[in-house]
Amino acid sequence: MDKPHIPLQKFKFLDGSWLKIIAMLSMLIDHTAHMLQKAVPFFSETISLPFGKSVTVYYIMRMLGRLAFPIFCFLIAEGFYYTRNKKKYGFNLLIFAIISELPFNLLISRGKHLFYTNKQNIFFTLFLGFLVLYILECKLNTIFKLSISVSIVILSSFLRIDYGTLGVILIIMLYVLRNNNIAKTIIAKPLLSGGYPAWSAFVLINLYNGKRGFIQGKFLKYVFYAFYPVHILILYIILKLIQM
Repeated sequence: MDKPHIPLQKFKFLDGSWLKIIAMLSMLIDHTAHMLQKAVPFFSETISLPFGKSVTVYYIMRMLGRLAFPIFCFLIAEGFYYTRNKKKYGFNLLIFAIISELPFNLLISRGKHLFYTNKQNIFFTLFLGFLVLYILECKLNTIFKLSISVSIVILSSFLRIDYGTLGVILIIMLYVLRNNNIAKTIIAKPLLSGGYPAWSAFVLINLYNGKRGFIQGKFLKYVFYAFYPVHILILYIILKLIQM
């Protein structure tokens, strides 16, 4: 007797809103460990693992934080596909990239520098990935579009954006292969700087059911955008209170 067929769609129970929540929590865990590592002794505590291995709380939190970036890249690719106003979508990414830069400088320097030019925040990475997708869809000469797109990818290296050039390429790949879960999962591995912890995000991404979820409307949309700079500022305030 043939086994009953179980549609794969039944296993896809995560909508876009839950992926956003997971990515935000992952990022919060990661940034909390990074910002407060030296100020909070708890993060240096070790946890014993089988076979005589041990890891610190800080290490576990940073590994959990590796889930965030692949999910954010996936959400940008999905957002580009579904948005009705691509120009406004890109403009919002750019505006929040600019808004987030000073808080990001505090994060990357653990509260020591407000101006820090060695790295730019993740919103710039997401914006450049979006920009390449936008150009590739424009009604322009193919060679011209490819030339501009390659130039943006190369430029991303000089701008020292978070996750670098490979982060921009990851967004492009996730969009091009958005209907092929197996291919995008395999190709993503060498593009991820976070190794297997980052790659494990694709377990969650492949559970995506294509639905937007409960995060809808202008207010919740901008809450999602604002979470990045706001949570960094809150962590900075906590750090300063601990150091008083």
